[in-house]
This record gives sequence, C-alpha cells and structure tokens, in this order.
Amino acid sequence: MKNSPAVDLALVAVFAALLAVFAVVPGIPMPGSTVPITLQTLGVLLAGLVLGPWRGFLAVVLYLIVGFAGVPVFASGTGGLAVFTSMSIGYLVAFPVAALVAGWLAAFFVRRGFKGRYVWLTVAAAVGSFLIIDPAGIAGMMFVGQTDFLTAFAWNLPFVLGDAVKCFAAAAIAVAVNKAFPVLLAARRAAAI
Repeated sequence: MKNSPAVDLALVAVFAALLAVFAVVPGIPMPGSTVPITLQTLGVLLAGLVLGPWRGFLAVVLYLIVGFAGVPVFASGTGGLAVFTSMSIGYLVAFPVAALVAGWLAAFFVRRGFKGRYVWLTVAAAVGSFLIIDPAGIAGMMFVGQTDFLTAFAWNLPFVLGDAVKCFAAAAIAVAVNKAFPVLLAARRAAAI
C-alpha cells in the first residue's frame, strides 16, 4: 500500500465511518446511567493502533465533527450540539486524544522492534482507554451530572471490564492488520495527512 495524501484521507474517512457504525450498533443500557456500553471505544483504539497517531486522531476528529454537526452517529443514534449536555461528553472529547496516544505508543513499540507485539499493543490500548478515556468520562459525568468524584467513578465502573476486553480485541485486530499492511503503522511520522 503506497502512502499518499489521497490514501491517508481515504483511511481517515473509512475509520470515521467505522466509528459511526460501532456507535450506532445498539449499546447495552446501564442501570442508573444514560451512557450505554457501546463499541465506540474499540473503534477509537483501532484507529490509533492501526492508522498510527495522526491518522487515528484525524479519523476520530472527523467522526466527532460529523456528529456535532447533527448527523446521528453517536451512541443511541444521537448527534448535534445537545450532546455537550449529555453524560457522555467527557468520553467523546477524550476519544481523539486516546487515539493519538494509543497510536503514538503503538508506533513507538513497533518501530523499536519490541518483542511480543500483541502485549505492547494491548498496553497502548489500555493507556488510551484507562488513562485518557475513563478519567475524561468521569470528569464529564461530574460536570454534567453535578455530582462528586466517587459517584461518577462508581458510574464508570461497569465500563471497566468491557474496556479491558476492547483493549485485548483492538490489539488482536491491530496485530493482524499491521501484519498484513505494515506500512499503515510505520507510515510517515510528521505528515500523516
């Protein structure tokens, strides 16, 4: 696969569409919360682990722009600026940063030739999920829900097991894709689009 701005743009668009599909697949409602368990996090992590930091970041930003513009691509078929008052806003705004960080770590591990690629890509995904998405989600629930940290933390707990499974799944998929298309993650460093 040859690197070019057109290929980069196509990859960004495809992953933005994949995120939309993962979001609108019916989620699992959580008792006491308006934030359902969805596959969005899996899509965000895949964007970073497969496309690398900048293309992954841009794919997620494109997805968010489309959703904020009113296209119903967020969980439960929502979209528009009203999402800024929803309990899920913290998760959403963290998505691009999580894709960037997970992608950067994945590219770092791959370029340095770390042995056990699956383990290292799982670590990269876990950093994006547990150190970026979850804390931002908790902060968003605290702000929108006007609640304290412990309550928001408790609201986030049901997501942790699913997030761990998504980290393992994202790493497994990324290893397979990166093996088939190694140029995706090892693409240009600065100009990813």
